[in-house]
Amino acid sequence: MTTAQLQLLALSDFPLVEPGDDLARLIAESLSANQQTLEDGDVLVLAQKIVSKAENRYVDLKQVEPTAEALELAIAVDKDPRIVSVILDESTAVVRHCPGVLIVEHRLGYVMANAGIDASNIQHADSEEGDDRVERVLLLPHNPDQFAADLALQIQGTYGVHVGVIINDSVGRAWRNGTTGLALGAAGLAALDDRRGDKDLYGRTLLVTEVAVADQLASAAALLQGEGGEGKPLVIIRGYNFDSAPERCNGVSALLRDKERDLFR
Repeated sequence: MTTAQLQLLALSDFPLVEPGDDLARLIAESLSANQQTLEDGDVLVLAQKIVSKAENRYVDLKQVEPTAEALELAIAVDKDPRIVSVILDESTAVVRHCPGVLIVEHRLGYVMANAGIDASNIQHADSEEGDDRVERVLLLPHNPDQFAADLALQIQGTYGVHVGVIINDSVGRAWRNGTTGLALGAAGLAALDDRRGDKDLYGRTLLVTEVAVADQLASAAALLQGEGGEGKPLVIIRGYNFDSAPERCNGVSALLRDKERDLFR
């Protein structure tokens, strides 16, 4: 009998990412510094923040003039109206809100709090040590699926191996407290594995089973990446046997439920 196992390795001492940095180069340097290499079939999971930082997705709140809609909504949710204005700019719809909570549909289709906009683990311009004032925030990447696909190609060219690439972030969920890792972008593997038509142990046909592979791997990696000052944005997952056939390599868009089938909106 074959024993199934999965290995996860968080690379240490990954450098702080600045706008314009070449993440493929930084990954190669980090692999070398950690005395690691990539193998065929590995999955590389990157924290969203390093992608956003490399793309210079910062917004300086001092330059934001809140709209009338943002000013009104900011009162209802008890948030900085400048941040609310940026959230609305990145969103296509407000799904739910109450004091302290603003759930929106992001322009890329994710339904999440605050359009994924965050102020943690970024250096705030003109701030001093111990100064908690938020003066700039970080948006999600422009196109995480495309970034993941481009990076997978760069890695294949450098190392001669096929890897899956996932860009993950931490999000809250309906029904449960706490955050978990979620895939924002994926390439080189099936983000959503459609098992409908397969048989179960007793020969019954699976009718509705679709596995959120990218989300599960993203969540596993998030355990090592951490939520605070761990500084481990890059995780290698080894041992997951995924189908790399191009026709199976759907992006994270495959994970987004159509609004007509979403009973919670």
